[in-house]
Amino acid sequence: MQHSANIRSGGEILVDALKIHGVDTVYCLPGESFLPAIDALAGATGRIRTIVTRHEAAAANMAEAYGKLTGRPGICFVTRGPGASHAAIGIHTAAQDSTPLILFIGQVDTAIRGREAWQEVDYPAMFGGMAKWVVEVDRPERLPELVSRAFHVAVSGRPGPVVVALPEDVLGASAQVADAQAYKRIAAHPGADDLNRLTAMLEASERPLVIVGGGGWSARACRDFQHFVEDFDLPVAAAFRRQDILDNHHPNYVGHAGLGPNPKLVARIRAADLIVAIGPRLGETTTAGYTLFELPRPAQRFVHVHADPLELGRVYQADLPINAGMPEFAAAAAALKPRGAAGWHAPWSAAVKAARADYLADQTPGAMPGRLDLGAVMVHLRESLPRDAILTNGAGNYAIWVHRFHRYGGFRTQLAPTSGAMGYGLPAAIAAKLHQPARDVICFAGDGCFQMSGQELATGCQYGAGVVVLLVNNGIYGSIRMHQEREYPGRVFATTLENPDFPALARAYGAFGERVEETAAFAEAFNRARAFAADRNKPALLELVIDPEAITPSATLTGLREAALKAGQGAT
Repeated sequence: MQHSANIRSGGEILVDALKIHGVDTVYCLPGESFLPAIDALAGATGRIRTIVTRHEAAAANMAEAYGKLTGRPGICFVTRGPGASHAAIGIHTAAQDSTPLILFIGQVDTAIRGREAWQEVDYPAMFGGMAKWVVEVDRPERLPELVSRAFHVAVSGRPGPVVVALPEDVLGASAQVADAQAYKRIAAHPGADDLNRLTAMLEASERPLVIVGGGGWSARACRDFQHFVEDFDLPVAAAFRRQDILDNHHPNYVGHAGLGPNPKLVARIRAADLIVAIGPRLGETTTAGYTLFELPRPAQRFVHVHADPLELGRVYQADLPINAGMPEFAAAAAALKPRGAAGWHAPWSAAVKAARADYLADQTPGAMPGRLDLGAVMVHLRESLPRDAILTNGAGNYAIWVHRFHRYGGFRTQLAPTSGAMGYGLPAAIAAKLHQPARDVICFAGDGCFQMSGQELATGCQYGAGVVVLLVNNGIYGSIRMHQEREYPGRVFATTLENPDFPALARAYGAFGERVEETAAFAEAFNRARAFAADRNKPALLELVIDPEAITPSATLTGLREAALKAGQGAT
């Protein structure tokens, strides 16, 4: 037990608390509002690595990616007002993605609070609807208590973000106070009755299907989940951007219920007589705008496992709601066995094989307009990258190719925001590479997405993050143009981009930069980029120039426009 009661500054008390809670990395953009904490971090370099980014949004996204990778709270420090506003994107992503994260924000002195002092913001009001908990520390003696609570809240139940405001005078003042112990995660466990009912429902089913997703998973939980799936020979579909919970090479993995899902998978979900949703909220994207299941009572028998009791019954009413953390449920489920005779054979095994075959068939890309075929690029990556490679992305139609044609190799090989946030891919990739330097880390970004965080190439160069960035350039905000052509065919406005010379920009930062315009040139260019990143420990960027007509793997802009015009003529 920690009992240090030396006289320390608030900044020192705070950083000592971070050490106790196992923090090894802090992401920040410095500000004068938390200089005592910065000074304390300078004295803790043997225990805590401080990564200084070029923008607060990147710092928050890096902390969110770290939280996803480790299951421990990602730690981000930003200054008050503008800094906190910039970092809000990371809080929103952590909330929607159920990721543990703690954002520490500098604040004005307590003596002048409420006067709209310089850069003053009411953080409980600003973040109260987004974070799990928001607190402003009022005196240094309370730092051990409130920081401990922040860690407990971030990781317990449904993981999520916590915001802690730190007034300058609180950090600068001295106090004599004992430290807290390291935090302990708190989670619900499934009951014996729940598990017996689940087993009985599976045995009574003819067409079961599992949808897996949500936050709070660990490598052990994924292994336990795989054992459960194998024992009952269950087909598994992944919720939106949760494709790395079950290795996609596994014969029971049958696809992705997200953007652009396989129509055959959608049909199987609708035709199932039992849905077992383990972890996901079953939000808008996974459920195709809440149309995949009937509301509020799905037509299928329905089991919903979630870490937050308030999520159970929030949208869909389940026959069997189970409140449990993912590691706790997966461990219990792994111990379940079919209650039939030895050599039990699932009556739906043939359907699982058929669903798997449909998934594999959907992984063969068709031809696309233009000289560079993104589908062929994805097939090359799928065949050449190691299974433990980490793929990151932000938001944009380019990600549809990634999610559809890559096969994620298991736990934390995918870092992608279910919040749909642009600019996430590069900061996430840098955080991943710094945490897992031996693994390949590939960032996908559109030309619009990249320019929201491209300056972080400098961060990658400074700290030795040898990531490979595949920048998909079609000269437009692709996903918005797609919707624009559907809703206002031919009325193109505000979706065209005039871009810089991306390879030259990368080289200016000290990274590798090369432009690829033809499919045949990609493999060798990728080898050069990968070798540079590995040898120099610096980012490498390949600009992949694609035809803007190739708006999805199965649609063109012209086709969307013509269909919308034809539908409009029919309506009149």
